[in-house]
Amino acid sequence: MSLMLFGLLGVMLVFMFVNTRKRQKMMKEQQEEKAAKTVPGVKVLLQGGLYGTVVSYDPVDLDKPAQIEIAPGVVIEVHSQAILRLVDDNEQTDVAAADVVAPVADAPAQDRTDGIESIKVETPEETKARLERNDEN
Repeated sequence: MSLMLFGLLGVMLVFMFVNTRKRQKMMKEQQEEKAAKTVPGVKVLLQGGLYGTVVSYDPVDLDKPAQIEIAPGVVIEVHSQAILRLVDDNEQTDVAAADVVAPVADAPAQDRTDGIESIKVETPEETKARLERNDEN
């Protein structure tokens, strides 16, 4: 009986070892593929949820930080493994469309010559009056 248990334990250990090796091999292939496709100019998603464009990336030395441009003229350094995945242009536009916020009814757009809605800036007195009106209701 105990011999059969040791045999079953041995089979389970061999299965676990083979499965772990297979998973490590697959992860290494995916990492190498991502490193090969990550070139300057490619849009990426970082693990923190930020989207950006690769400025520099070293696929050989993964300990060297990658430089990512998250806004025009704003370049940050991140660990090269912080790049979660490469982003398609279609996915980027879908996310950008979902982030659009409807204009606030209290602050209508006054000037649309540049394609960007103007935002009415409140003075401290106007802010105080608005907050007092909200407290009364």
